Amino acid sequence: MSHITTEKYKSEARKAIKDRVLQSALASVQDRLGKGTAKAYRELPEGSGLRRTAHDMRMQAVENLDILLETLADNIGKNGGLVIFAEDAQAAVTACIDIARKHDVKQVVKGKSMVTEEIGLNPTLQAAGIEVTETDLGEYIIQLAGESPSHIIAPAIHKTRDQVGRLFSEKLGIPYTDDPPTLTRTARKALRQKFLTADMGISGCNLACAETGHITTVSNEGNIRMATTLPRVHVAFMGMERVTARLEDHDILFRLLSRGAAAQHLAGYISYIGGPRQAGQMDGPEAFYLIIIDNGRSKILADTEFREILCCIRCAACLNVCPVYGKIGGHAYGFAYSGPVGAVVTPLLVGIERAKDLFLGETLCGACKDACPIDIDLPRMLLALRARLARGGADRITGDGLTAEKVFYRAWSAAIRNRRAYAGLMRTASMVQRPITGADGMIHRLPFPFDGWTRSRDLKPLTSTSFMERWNKSSIGKR
Repeated sequence: MSHITTEKYKSEARKAIKDRVLQSALASVQDRLGKGTAKAYRELPEGSGLRRTAHDMRMQAVENLDILLETLADNIGKNGGLVIFAEDAQAAVTACIDIARKHDVKQVVKGKSMVTEEIGLNPTLQAAGIEVTETDLGEYIIQLAGESPSHIIAPAIHKTRDQVGRLFSEKLGIPYTDDPPTLTRTARKALRQKFLTADMGISGCNLACAETGHITTVSNEGNIRMATTLPRVHVAFMGMERVTARLEDHDILFRLLSRGAAAQHLAGYISYIGGPRQAGQMDGPEAFYLIIIDNGRSKILADTEFREILCCIRCAACLNVCPVYGKIGGHAYGFAYSGPVGAVVTPLLVGIERAKDLFLGETLCGACKDACPIDIDLPRMLLALRARLARGGADRITGDGLTAEKVFYRAWSAAIRNRRAYAGLMRTASMVQRPITGADGMIHRLPFPFDGWTRSRDLKPLTSTSFMERWNKSSIGKR
């Protein structure tokens, strides 16, 4: 599995908030794509109800994964391909290295794939002596920079053209320029040589179709099509949930995915890949492998409370509207998946206790559900994760242990059920707050452990007279 730094969420978020370049870039992408997605949904011929249809379609597929995956593997086999089921990240990368050694692979070109980021594929291949080149322009930039993606569909969003120019000058040996067309042509020239000499192409899989036995990839650059047709071996990686029953399902899902991801009616390149090159075909690989990855998904599938997250098609629509992601970017999340979807799926994959700050950090504003092309109820699952954490986490569902938070809320619950106790508590709090109330009538800083509430806001003090006391003194209350 890739390097996980979810424990650094708070410190990385603080850094991101102070990064003016990142703040400008995040505001720009959310302004363009977030608003554009809402408009694109309104223009759907079938209306917004199509999102609910897609949700039901995905849930049906998730609930029948065993049958669909078996059917998919059989039909890919009939097309001449080979399916490998990998229980975890280690099994998946080992399978890929074994394939590479079998075919004497020295160079790999790779299309953008979040699941390969999840399993840490690139460093493992490089450690095995295999050269790996990312071919998506954004991924290529961050690979040269030695960084990880900061957005699902815009991995280099945190980079300015000046930074890219300096990076290309250093890594590719060209004179410095910050002209985007020149930088793009430079990358295209460098990548073209990689395409022509690569032994293996690696891609992800947006969706697979059990009925036809093929996978489908989506891009706007055409690089994935090059990576999957020019090299003599193609290895595709797929999370086990990314399968549909029928070819007709793709029409709905890809139209919604394109709108959610980039406010497009349809992406520029959609490729249907069913296996190796057949007799009489002019292009395509000599060998095709599909590695289907579990890596914790079976555990999610067995949990009815969180099974819905497996419907996600990784379009990034939730990132493009999330106010939290819009301030801290993707690196703060410490794993392959960021934004609201990352705040749900990452704790389920790496551990609720380990990644608790991700879902505790979300606002629960509901914008992610409104933007999701599959109408996934992310706010519900964020709340469910908080409830499970309060009960003791994934491994201690009943949560017998007492925490400071539990003690506080139990005391609060007891107080608000007793009118006299509640009134006494409010009078005490009203007196205690006097020394910390400023001359302007606001509380600027609470004492520890409540000081977090006033780090970025001022609070109005509690009133000295409660509503009930005012009511009882009023003419209405005396009747």
